[in-house]
Amino acid sequence: MKSVTVLGSTGSIGCSTVDLLLQAPERFRVAALVGGSNAPRLAEQARALRASHAVIADESRLPELRALLADDGIAVSGGRQAVIDAASQPVDWTMAAITGAIGLEPTLAAVRNGGSVALANKEALVCAGDVMLRAVQQAGATLLPVDSEHNAIFQSMADRQADQVEKIVLTASGGPFRRASLAEMEKATPEAALRHPTWTMGAKITIDSATMFNKGLEVIEAARLFSLTEDRIGVVVHPQSVVHGLVQYTDGSIVAQMGSADMRIPIAHTLAWPCRMATTSPRLDLAALGRMEFEEPDEVRFPALRLARESLRAGGAAPTILSAANEIAVEAFLGCGIGFLDIARVVESVMQAIGHQPADTLEAVLHWDQEARRAARLRTASLAA
Repeated sequence: MKSVTVLGSTGSIGCSTVDLLLQAPERFRVAALVGGSNAPRLAEQARALRASHAVIADESRLPELRALLADDGIAVSGGRQAVIDAASQPVDWTMAAITGAIGLEPTLAAVRNGGSVALANKEALVCAGDVMLRAVQQAGATLLPVDSEHNAIFQSMADRQADQVEKIVLTASGGPFRRASLAEMEKATPEAALRHPTWTMGAKITIDSATMFNKGLEVIEAARLFSLTEDRIGVVVHPQSVVHGLVQYTDGSIVAQMGSADMRIPIAHTLAWPCRMATTSPRLDLAALGRMEFEEPDEVRFPALRLARESLRAGGAAPTILSAANEIAVEAFLGCGIGFLDIARVVESVMQAIGHQPADTLEAVLHWDQEARRAARLRTASLAA
């Protein structure tokens, strides 16, 4: 049996992972489940999977979790250090799905075990790419991309001829405002931005899809994962969300991965890798689909792509600053403190204010993350005034 730990089990990716584990209980032994603050859901998951350990990041919910699992023989703990300790326990496979900069230390702890780490935390490579990749090399760990686009690229390079890759292309749905004017986007409400046309995701990533910041972050992540320069990573808008990523080889061939818009597909690929496992995900019916569309992204209406590419070229702390400022701006938008187009404006102003800074240690990454958040809060407060 493969031993597994799920970091972020109560979130969207975590719940999909738990669903897959429940579909094949004879193949997996669950060492630990780590949740955020939803004690009832975490207790239910731990009981269903017979997990050895349940950890809740919000320590104030620890008494509730203890009470819920009092008679189940499952070890229970809570708080930041308990999360890191759980991630540090050696297992064959870890799902790293704690979103945001808060997931950096647990993900790094999992990497240092030297096993396989299914990466669903963009910030691990966006904010701390150099630090994370150095740790991967030192520990002999294996990074398995979970984002549907990066997983598609990973699958499309299955012949391991990476030296023959001319470029890769990430697809984007275009989000709910694909056809909206700047005037319409200026007035967009959080409710409208959260109506994603194809994917069901958490609030933060859904807003990132609407602004296309998610695609910008994915360009940075792809550069780290596949050792490619920014000019060899393309983005194309594909509203049907059927083709998730393409690899163009030096002979002119293009290999693409296709599938339904269901995150269980890329998760299952990493969970069973290097083999595959059956899932209950919907099967793609090309005849019913009828047509597929592709178009260039509009960087005037969606400046997030430009900002992400600029940060990747700048290097150092620039991607960290971009990601942190975006988190604060999205939070302010969801709270109706700023407008939809203000998200990119806040990020750009913070990047310009802080400038280029080195970030070759985790301490430096966390420092500039906090500085960017502080600057973004000041900027969002001024816009809301």
